[in-house]
Amino acid sequence: MNMNASLIDQRIGKIVADYDSFLPAGADDHKRKSAAFVLLCMSTVLDLPIEEVADFLTEGAQDASIDGIHLGEVDDGEFTVTLFQGKYKQNLEGQNEFPENDIKKAINTISTIFDPDKHVDVNEKLKPKIEDVRSLVRDGYIPNVRMILCNNGLGWNTQSQTIIDNSGLSSNQVEWIHWNHDCIVSVMQRKKTVDETIQLSGDAVIEDFNFRRVLIGKVPVTEIAEIFNRHNDLLLERNIRRYLGLHSNRVNSAIHQTLTDTEKRSNFYFFNNGVTMICRKFRHNALQGKNYQVKIENLQIINGGQTCKTIQQTLASMENTAELSEVFVLVRIYELAEDDQDFVRDITYATNSQNPVDLRDLRSNDEIQRQLEIGISNLGFIYKRQREDGQSGSTVIPSTIVAESVLAIWRCMPHQAKFLRKEHFGALYSFVFNSLNAAQAVLAVLIYRYVDSMRKKSIPTEYSFIPYATHYLANVIGIRLIVSNGLNKPDQISHLNFSQLIESFDSAKDSIYSFALTTVSDALKGLYGDRALTLQQLSATFRRGDLLSYLPKHELKQ
Repeated sequence: MNMNASLIDQRIGKIVADYDSFLPAGADDHKRKSAAFVLLCMSTVLDLPIEEVADFLTEGAQDASIDGIHLGEVDDGEFTVTLFQGKYKQNLEGQNEFPENDIKKAINTISTIFDPDKHVDVNEKLKPKIEDVRSLVRDGYIPNVRMILCNNGLGWNTQSQTIIDNSGLSSNQVEWIHWNHDCIVSVMQRKKTVDETIQLSGDAVIEDFNFRRVLIGKVPVTEIAEIFNRHNDLLLERNIRRYLGLHSNRVNSAIHQTLTDTEKRSNFYFFNNGVTMICRKFRHNALQGKNYQVKIENLQIINGGQTCKTIQQTLASMENTAELSEVFVLVRIYELAEDDQDFVRDITYATNSQNPVDLRDLRSNDEIQRQLEIGISNLGFIYKRQREDGQSGSTVIPSTIVAESVLAIWRCMPHQAKFLRKEHFGALYSFVFNSLNAAQAVLAVLIYRYVDSMRKKSIPTEYSFIPYATHYLANVIGIRLIVSNGLNKPDQISHLNFSQLIESFDSAKDSIYSFALTTVSDALKGLYGDRALTLQQLSATFRRGDLLSYLPKHELKQ
């Protein structure tokens, strides 16, 4: 029995016991464990809790060999779609290869769903997600596909790789990744520290500055690749744009092209912004004049993870890397004390602010976040300011859900709430959180969660827009609720009337939901008339804001 496979089997058993409602109803034990395995794989790959990835699960009849799908946000004209296909074996030896036939099915699926003109026959849970993708494709956005093949065994064989190579799918847009029990255990062990020795080249600047030590020098890209071959994503635990080896974008493509271009690679040092590292301590032989060998304790990369992972993957694909020994990248190493965590967050925020992904953790110590935590606690709920806070349950409210709910409902920007999530703690942070109190936050979350639960329960009806309209429906319900309680604007919500509003919502939520469905339906008719809309058209409509002018915001006094 493989030890890691056994550990993951135990973890899957716990998921089956704890998250029964997320698994296919009426399925046998093996199918339920298979679904739980896909949930675990999605959770570790996407770095999201089980509760969140449950909505991405599509396993079942007519699933087009897609057991899970995650649609990323549009960034620089591109968007990433992560597809999961899971194969879980009761045999825990860990020696089964990923089936060749399932790889053929995956190729056929990718060839079909990313072509809006091709017919696809899938289940009702998967269909709206596919039409979301196709809507973006029709609007001219370029999809990058990550096909995650998950099993508790080995990867695919050479014959399967030949099938992938001959599939006709562009390797620039489609990336094939094997994810198994060893990968999951590796992610779970990420907390252990990395001690490493780095060989610098040439002169370096080393000085004490503001009670901290700083080293600035250059390192051969071959050295970076070797370090990542040894430690991989353990080096990126604190990097808010953690690569996970699964991203594809224009920046990474440009890095790859420069490294493989025999004329440009010598200038790589000048083209790249470099790598920022932090550590508990670094040591070097100060009697040397240059070419220091630096011993580093508790090494972490907080900026430049994309560069490092792309260097690693590029060099791994090259037959001869010896000529890259004279290709360098800028490195900054900061020696920081254990109690310097706030400063670490400041550095990480500053060096990553050009692409504000997952800035939630960096905002978590803001005064307004601490105030919300206290206020929400006083209302009987738990505010989860940081991702690493492992609490879960109906009374636990993550800051990400607060941002999404408040932006959709009280700030009346439902399209931004859904499609600009990475900006909630970036460019939209002040707009969302300034003047926000705990009562407003909790009420918005409860409304949003109710509407989202209704979406998950919905079956095909005359309201075909339901899979796309959660944020719009929540907005209508929130406005209707406060107006019916004699309030003119969301600012009038406070701890003083919170209980009254919750009681009013609980007693009337089903009727208000019906009102919201009718209101959104009427808004669509106002925008398009009586013509029938395809799912792709609906997806595009709710991605934009032009529907807002047809919703009853006029009920609020400005």
